[in-house]
Amino acid sequence: MGTVSAVDRADRVPDRSPKQDRSRATRQRLLEAAVACLAEHGWAGSTVSVVAERAGVSRGAAQHHFPTREDLFTAAVEYVAEERSTALRTLFPEGGADREAVVAALVDLYTGPLFRAALHLWVAASNEDQLRPRVTELEARVGRETHRIAVDLLGADESRPGVRETVQGLLDMARGLGLANLLTDDGGRRERVVAQWAGLLEGALD
Repeated sequence: MGTVSAVDRADRVPDRSPKQDRSRATRQRLLEAAVACLAEHGWAGSTVSVVAERAGVSRGAAQHHFPTREDLFTAAVEYVAEERSTALRTLFPEGGADREAVVAALVDLYTGPLFRAALHLWVAASNEDQLRPRVTELEARVGRETHRIAVDLLGADESRPGVRETVQGLLDMARGLGLANLLTDDGGRRERVVAQWAGLLEGALD
């Protein structure tokens, strides 16, 4: 009985990469659809069935990837937050030479569908014991990463007294502008605040 070569064995092993690619694509569609649904319909109107329909997959396929509703929506907000963090770093590959541009980009993190979706998730977590610890942990992780990005892009030296609090104050301000933007899109006011904060940072961080 002849031996089977490695090449022969490889020929007999089915190529699973197309299936894995489809699985990853399905997961990504579900995550993006979940954020869009949460931003548009809130927690009460965003069921797994609604998300699956928007993503163009069956409810069973959605539950295969995310067994519970909490799994789906916490993963969705984290996924998009990571995507935006990556995009922010890509926008300033050499660091943030122009601090006003960096401040404006950080403020933009707290506007748009992602922030609206996250806000709905926070409100739901404040009323649902099962969801609260997961969202609290998620918010802590996203907050730490955003702070690290801000420190890097601003060239902030957190070993200096008050610098860490200054960066955190900037992010708190950005979140506040994001909340205000939910009701009225006052771009002019936002630009003035961004310019003022950029000036304050020049004195506080240099």
